[in-house]
Amino acid sequence: MRVDSITVHEDRVDVVVRVEGGEPLRTSAVGELPEKVLELLPGLARHRCDNGACATFREELEDTEIAHLFEHVVMEMMALAGSPRSLKGETEWDFERDGRGFFRVSLEYDDDLVCLGAVKAADRVMDHLLRGKAPFDVTAEAVRLRALRAAPTAMPA
Repeated sequence: MRVDSITVHEDRVDVVVRVEGGEPLRTSAVGELPEKVLELLPGLARHRCDNGACATFREELEDTEIAHLFEHVVMEMMALAGSPRSLKGETEWDFERDGRGFFRVSLEYDDDLVCLGAVKAADRVMDHLLRGKAPFDVTAEAVRLRALRAAPTAMPA
């Protein structure tokens, strides 16, 4: 899974995510993924999922799109950095229009820099979970993201 593009709007950040050929499209195709992600980010178990299939993301996590997991990881990283848990995300796809493996993830935000940092962090989390890349320190990343929320410095006169 790769972040293909990011567009910042006044009320949301749109991310195009690409799952390349040979990579799993769904969480059910990756052994023990629900357990691994909940161990790393236990707050995901409390996420609501309003797609109609399941009431909580914990249930959805058993078999959902990898990009949908990415959406929730971004939202959890934002929450750990102080963003309201009431912010929403949405994952859509149209393989006929965009090509197989392309997903569009829209993320509401209260601070665009925190959201962009959370997208980058979520990309690293996904590398860790899907490819066994470098361990991910959630606490250190949440502190880093919170620092992005610091009061802006005054512009020189």
